Amino acid sequence: MSLILEMLQYPFMVRALAAGIMISICASLLGTSLVLKRYSMIGDSLSHVGFAALAVAYAFYMDPLTVSIPVTMAAAFLLLELKESMRIKGDAATALLCSSALAVGVLVISLTRGMNADVSNYMFGSILAMSRVDVVLTLAAGSLVVLLYILFYHPLFAVTFDESFAAASGVRCHFYNLLLSLMTAVTIVLGMRMMGALLISSLIVFPAITAMQICHRFLTTILLSTALGIFCFLIGMTFSYAASIPTGPCIVLTHLLLLLALVGWRKWREGRPCR
Repeated sequence: MSLILEMLQYPFMVRALAAGIMISICASLLGTSLVLKRYSMIGDSLSHVGFAALAVAYAFYMDPLTVSIPVTMAAAFLLLELKESMRIKGDAATALLCSSALAVGVLVISLTRGMNADVSNYMFGSILAMSRVDVVLTLAAGSLVVLLYILFYHPLFAVTFDESFAAASGVRCHFYNLLLSLMTAVTIVLGMRMMGALLISSLIVFPAITAMQICHRFLTTILLSTALGIFCFLIGMTFSYAASIPTGPCIVLTHLLLLLALVGWRKWREGRPCR
């Protein structure tokens, strides 16, 4: 308890906790649908696009978030169009966009200002880099993502499980797939400052997969995924502060340990003889 009170004495820790909890909620909500649709790697692809946009913004002395959010949303739209194309399958489109965006980002950095502290913070994450403006933007945009997910829960549920049946029932599948992709793009960009471009996609995948080890219904999976996302973030953040090590890896490894523990528990229960 004393450690938590000590953490809350620092303004940068309060900002990181507020933004991190909101990002964890958004990523966990979206992650359940993305994992079930076998589209979880979109997070990794969009994070690389966000990194490329940030590199261009720093090269021309522009605000990073002002540039990266619309660029990443445009990339999400492009990725969805490529996914629905008959010539380029979804996984191939994701790989193409991921590698191309990373190449653009590295090239722009090399030819302009080089790998400075600001670029490194966005690539690997840093809670110290989060300003008051970043937190306000994260809370506002994150609240909008949560509100949209709640408002369109039923069509998103239909599109997640059976897109063909949803289309036959009159659901505008393309619109809701696009909405899901755009909300993911916003969440990815907002989380890059804290988690880094290389690790932010883990917040989408880990909570959903972990929750699926226990739950078998969509709503309960979403709720448990959100709770686990917040729990692992808080544990990882606390351990990071106590040990003075990077926050992003601590959060990811907390998710990994929890997932391995639940998988081991399930295997033990399945192998235990019935009485």
